[in-house]
Amino acid sequence: MKKYVNAKEVLPESLIKEIQKYVKGQHIYIPQTERKDWGTSTGIRDEMEQRNEDITRKYHGGLTIAELATIFNLSEERIRGIIYERQSD
Repeated sequence: MKKYVNAKEVLPESLIKEIQKYVKGQHIYIPQTERKDWGTSTGIRDEMEQRNEDITRKYHGGLTIAELATIFNLSEERIRGIIYERQSD
């Protein structure tokens, strides 16, 4: 979780006074206008894509769904989902 930022550090005084008319010292959340896709900033999306390619490759190489579930510590249902998703691509 990110730390709070004091409004005085990022907003002009006139805007702070206007906001204070409505919030009076409460904490507020101001959402981002642009959001990155899930996992792009941490790299996890690429890691999962690589993992899923590896699962599919090993499945086509002869490993069973049960073996893949054990190797990748996923449920057999999730392994099936990954394989079927990649077949439809």
